[in-house]
Amino acid sequence: MPDALQPARDMWAADAASAALGMRLVELGPGEARVTMAVRADMVNGHDLCHGGLVASLADSAFALACNSRGPVTVAAGFEVDFLEPARLGQVLDAHAREVALRGRSGLYDVTVRAGDTVIAEFRGRSRSLR
Repeated sequence: MPDALQPARDMWAADAASAALGMRLVELGPGEARVTMAVRADMVNGHDLCHGGLVASLADSAFALACNSRGPVTVAAGFEVDFLEPARLGQVLDAHAREVALRGRSGLYDVTVRAGDTVIAEFRGRSRSLR
């Protein structure tokens, strides 16, 4: 029986950008994923906070895994991110992506990025499969 998660695992294994940022896949299941990233010194901006683009990148990587966990190659059609708290040097960020809706080739996913119990950002991604 084919493993529907294998395409997502293969995508992750080839993801040089996420690897360069030190991201780690913690959990992968149908329609969901968890990815972590430690905030390093080269990730902080001029305000000594984690650059928002890197927080969005973490959420985007978890989103990519979740929306590719059903088998067909799926890409982002767009996303929005709301920053609620700053992330700081040394914190380990945890992005949990969850499928909200899947209709035909289109999907909707929510990703919550946390540092411990603190919600750093909420991300909503829209996906489209390329079947």
